[in-house]
Amino acid sequence: MNLAIDWGNTRLKAGWFDGDVLVDTARFASHEALQAALPTRPAEHVIVSSTNRPADQLRADLSSFDLGADWLVLGPNTPLPIRNGYGTPQTLGADRLAGAAGAVSLFPNQPCLIFDLGTCLTADFVSADGTFQGGLIAPGFQMRLQAMHTLTQRLPLITPTPDEAPPITAKNTRDAMLGGVLYGMTFELDGLMTHYANQHPDLRVIVCGGDGALFLNRLKPGIFAVPELVLRGLNHILRFNRPS
Repeated sequence: MNLAIDWGNTRLKAGWFDGDVLVDTARFASHEALQAALPTRPAEHVIVSSTNRPADQLRADLSSFDLGADWLVLGPNTPLPIRNGYGTPQTLGADRLAGAAGAVSLFPNQPCLIFDLGTCLTADFVSADGTFQGGLIAPGFQMRLQAMHTLTQRLPLITPTPDEAPPITAKNTRDAMLGGVLYGMTFELDGLMTHYANQHPDLRVIVCGGDGALFLNRLKPGIFAVPELVLRGLNHILRFNRPS
């Protein structure tokens, strides 16, 4: 059994794999909670990546995890099953790189556009030859709502429900704020899809991240929802480094 751990900004996500088959997933509020759970769910090989810790610090944080498993920390020098065409690989987020590896594992030899809708919105392109070409980073859904409240005097902080769909011609401030973010991001994503699809007619579009479900039904048809794309990519990298 392989274990992939994505150490995010707010919590840890873990996925257990039998080969390339995702068997189970779990979320943990802290690395102590993960450490307490691991003895009951052992794995032979483990890979860890983090969006908010450099690889050296991550190795130090994991030094107490003496559970007998073979650990691999994803860092800038980790061998990859994809090519990295990013201009500054040392600054590339591990989650973006893992997402690209996950896309290649699911759609080999096909161009892929990856939308990761979490704290930030990232839109990354992987060419058909398996090269991570780069992409865009923008504020995410909650960050945009928070910014309007924090940086203005009178706009409220709103917490929308998952199924809220305000009219595009809003009649009150709450709907105007929510619609501005919701439809603004939808048009943003649709525009990026059109841009890449015009250049790559066989483009695959993949959506992942915690806010992905908010946009799946609003985007053009042909979208692949892969919530655990980063975990799948981490497992793909782990198998590349530990072929046995």
